[in-house]
Amino acid sequence: MPTYRDHAVVLRTHKLGEADRIITMLSRSRGKVRAVARGVRRTSSKFGARLEPFSHVDVQLATGHSLDVVAQVESLDAFGGPLSADYPSYTAGQVMLETADRLVVEEGEPAIQHYRLLVGALRALTAGTADGPRPPTLVLDSYLLRALAVSGYAPSFRDCALCGLEGPHAAFSPASGGAVCERCRPAGSARPSTDTLELLGALLEGRWQATREVAPRAAREASGLTSAFTAWHLERSLRSMAHVER
Repeated sequence: MPTYRDHAVVLRTHKLGEADRIITMLSRSRGKVRAVARGVRRTSSKFGARLEPFSHVDVQLATGHSLDVVAQVESLDAFGGPLSADYPSYTAGQVMLETADRLVVEEGEPAIQHYRLLVGALRALTAGTADGPRPPTLVLDSYLLRALAVSGYAPSFRDCALCGLEGPHAAFSPASGGAVCERCRPAGSARPSTDTLELLGALLEGRWQATREVAPRAAREASGLTSAFTAWHLERSLRSMAHVER
């Protein structure tokens, strides 16, 4: 069988038969890939520990009819160890893996921006950002906002997301795409503080220096808005895919 090599992050695994596993990975060149790891659940397996979620690997795969087959694995970054030692970081990392899995839908389609973003976010969780360590919640919020932007759901934190009126604006509506002016503001829109909107903008753009001194209230408010925005647009993405499949 023809083989190929790629760098990938293991997103999830599930059992197959008595000794095998199906490994779902986000790869640098081929996007989402599912492959069978033969005998990986046996204690004698040479690369079982390298194919756990959070593993960043250099993997050689043999092309199969329905699923590719793992032929060789080398570890690049073992993110799972450091993350498992810190529960907040671990839970943030789990959300990252699940989000990447949901946003990158098509198998075999290049998704290099998502791959690079996920590797960078996991590295920031375990080794700190370019400007030093940050709380896991901030790293997660930055990842979620940037991953959604890569998928075409970039939020606006300044100009009106509906009419484009120059901001800043005081209202925020996840369903509308972010900040909204008073004329476009839907009922029930949030009214976050200016500090919160500035923090969200910095997280979206990866400006970590601007997040050095963050008030707890602004961080909590930013996380709440990020969660609401992510939930709305992930659901929208899934609905769109279901409509296309029909």
